[in-house]
Amino acid sequence: MPMSSTRISRFLTVLLLLGALVAMPAQAQKLGYVDQRSVLVSMPGMQEVQKKIQKEMKQQQRQLQQRSQQLQKELKQFQQQQSLLDDSARAQRQRELQRRRRELQQSAQKQQKQMQQRRQEMMQPLLEQLQAAIDKVAAQQELDAVLRREVLLYEDQTSNRVVDITRDVANELDISLSQTPGEPSPTLDQPATPPGNQTPPPGGGGGGQ
Repeated sequence: MPMSSTRISRFLTVLLLLGALVAMPAQAQKLGYVDQRSVLVSMPGMQEVQKKIQKEMKQQQRQLQQRSQQLQKELKQFQQQQSLLDDSARAQRQRELQRRRRELQQSAQKQQKQMQQRRQEMMQPLLEQLQAAIDKVAAQQELDAVLRREVLLYEDQTSNRVVDITRDVANELDISLSQTPGEPSPTLDQPATPPGNQTPPPGGGGGGQ
């Protein structure tokens, strides 16, 4: 089974880091890792970001839903009346409905990309705060490198050279973790998808074709 691009990226990240660490003296190799998602969803500012994103997304979804419903209505009318049209008029109407369906899908995809970009822009100050806290904790604990938890392929629980600094970073930010490190974060991992891909292509009979 082929590896996904995300897994390949994580694997390469680990390989690059390990390659750099090989050149270090053994006694200097001390790694930390942090569950960024657990920290982010626990930051007060993240809740405000989510509220704003959800509000903007709902507004866009309503607009797309209205367009989708109108197109569905016209498609139904066409399916009911197409037998009354000559071949030329029927083909022209089919092309028009197909064009509008494609435009609706493109609008949905464009809005989804815009919302992802908007989310990233709104999260940037939080990410900068998080990075500053990671840098400070890493310096305090004299770490040579800090990994994201999701790229950590293996950890020796008995070793003191690989440490989980998630709670230390949270303490540096003066927050309490709202979830256990490593637990999935639907707030960040599962963005809502705008509607717009629900309109079936026109053509054929009134059903069953």
